[in-house]
Amino acid sequence: MQTSTSWRSFRMAAWLGWLIESNWTDPFLFAVYSIVKPISGAAILVIMYGIISQGNYESALFPYIYLGNAFYIYVGAVMTGVSWAVVDDREHYRTLKYMYIAPIHIPIYLLGRGVARFITGSIAVLITLLAGILFLNVRINFAEVDWLLFFTTLIVGVVMLAMLGLLLAGVTLTLARHEGFIGEATAGALYIFSGAVFPLDILPEWMRPIGYFMPTTYWLELLRRSLVGNVAQAFPTLANFSNLQILGMLVGLSIFFGAVSIFIFRWCDFIAREKGLIDRTTNY
Repeated sequence: MQTSTSWRSFRMAAWLGWLIESNWTDPFLFAVYSIVKPISGAAILVIMYGIISQGNYESALFPYIYLGNAFYIYVGAVMTGVSWAVVDDREHYRTLKYMYIAPIHIPIYLLGRGVARFITGSIAVLITLLAGILFLNVRINFAEVDWLLFFTTLIVGVVMLAMLGLLLAGVTLTLARHEGFIGEATAGALYIFSGAVFPLDILPEWMRPIGYFMPTTYWLELLRRSLVGNVAQAFPTLANFSNLQILGMLVGLSIFFGAVSIFIFRWCDFIAREKGLIDRTTNY
């Protein structure tokens, strides 16, 4: 019965999230937006890299930063998808209080609401990768890709990001509406410390431990290694660690942050109930 309720909560929340996410315009404009947005973001990075490197797109650094930037789209998409559901239901539709009295599990419901952003994020990642391969000389030899490592890493990372999103959703329960973009803000901060577009070695020494403590650092590194192999391993940050060691660190940190996320969400949920924040709208 418990499993059935959880699955129903997740399935219906995922469908509801997709309807909300894709219903702001007609299908054609939604499709155009889904294509133009990721390509525009990648183009900004490519132009910046071209100026700094004087057009040296043959360097191994280029696929390193391009792939990191592409997969980092998931970070903002998944974390925001889960945490934004609180603002959406409480402030926009004013239905969060009804969700709390419905026969569903709120954490599972919020995770399900993040599925729509995961889908649109996956589309953006795929389009960014295809644009890089077709037009920007990002070389990926699909015959040499470690698919087992890639999909294992991708799944572990998405689950980890969803749990971080749940943590942010708990925090959002206790804050006003203007904290609705807490997912993007957190993703922006992690961008610096995850080695998304540059190795952690260029950070000041006192800032590097923050990057080493972030599971996204190991997640992006493994995704690069699974796709381009030794090119990614040529960079100094994690060059001395094997794929298995990095995977172990990713799984360990993901479990740690998952446990912290559950604890913080439950604590924030308790505070929100006690202070009557579940149905409070800030109206700005």
